[in-house]
Order: sequence, then structure tokens, then C-alpha cells
Amino acid sequence: MVFRRGQRVEVFRKSDDESWENYMDAFIGVHGIITDPDSTINDPDALVEVSLEGKGTHRFPQDCLREL
Repeated sequence: MVFRRGQRVEVFRKSDDESWENYMDAFIGVHGIITDPDSTINDPDALVEVSLEGKGTHRFPQDCLREL
């Protein structure tokens, strides 16, 4: 999946990527908007910046996000 700026997404699961931090578990189920997509598809090292509703802006691995 290619993420685009302004696209609505959900953090739907814990990532298998090593960049996943324990504090990110609290964001599972939270919706947000892509603010800085990465052009590399299915690259776990390519983090996507997401502005989460009421939680600030964070960078997530692509495998934990899904389109709404």
C-alpha cells in the first residue's frame, strides 16, 4: 500500500519492526492522518509520520498502519 499525505489511517496492530517502542502500544486502535508519507512501499525501515487524534505526531513503521 502506498500512503499519501492527508490519508486517514489507523494504527491497527503492533509492528514487527525493531523501531516499534513499548510506548507505541498505547496508540493501537487510534486514528490519524498521514502528514509525511514515505515513497518506499513495504519497507519496514521507511517510517511514516502520522498525526494521531489527540496524541500528537509520531513516526510509525508501515506494517502497523491501515487505511480507513
